[in-house]
Amino acid sequence: MSRTIFKPFGPSILKVKMPEELVKKINEYTDKKSKEKIEGGKLDAGHDLAGNVTQEIYLDQKFMEESGFGKFLLGEVSNWISQTKNKNIKKFQITGSWIVRQFQNEYNPIHMHSGHISGVGYTKVPTNLGNTKQKNKPNKNGHLQLIHGSKSFLSNAIMDILPEVGDFYFFPHYVMHAVYPFSDSNEERRSVSFNALLDDEIYFSTH
Repeated sequence: MSRTIFKPFGPSILKVKMPEELVKKINEYTDKKSKEKIEGGKLDAGHDLAGNVTQEIYLDQKFMEESGFGKFLLGEVSNWISQTKNKNIKKFQITGSWIVRQFQNEYNPIHMHSGHISGVGYTKVPTNLGNTKQKNKPNKNGHLQLIHGSKSFLSNAIMDILPEVGDFYFFPHYVMHAVYPFSDSNEERRSVSFNALLDDEIYFSTH
């Protein structure tokens, strides 16, 4: 499995590739739940989240266990903490996981998560995210941006990410992030996110 650890502006960021079978299972789950009347129900995540998007759906515990998604998250986070902190986690408690279904002109404003560790992976990405109004401007349509600190010498404070199907990024919960809207496409941009708690002694350790 492809695995890369970035340290673009202080906090370490982990990027991995989700197994294709897991991407397929998450999409099948989302397709099924999106057709059900979840609005106002226990799987409707919209009232808890920041996004101005079409639909946000919680993953239920049974799916996370049977699909292997929970096992995937545990394995990658364990690896990441072991490599960056030289410690083995004993606690990994997923406090929430959800799907974000984003379409043309929708967005997710700058926000942070709860817990200790968060992450986002992509299961659908439009083939065309649209163009900029002025041709000489960088195209950030549909991009994720991770933000920490402020721009200074040798630090841009922003990590810009063009989503690709299967890519999964892990980051500390306090890292601010936002998703830009996209245009010129009727396709869906679909992502899956989570929050989790680790051992307090590892989270609060200074080395």
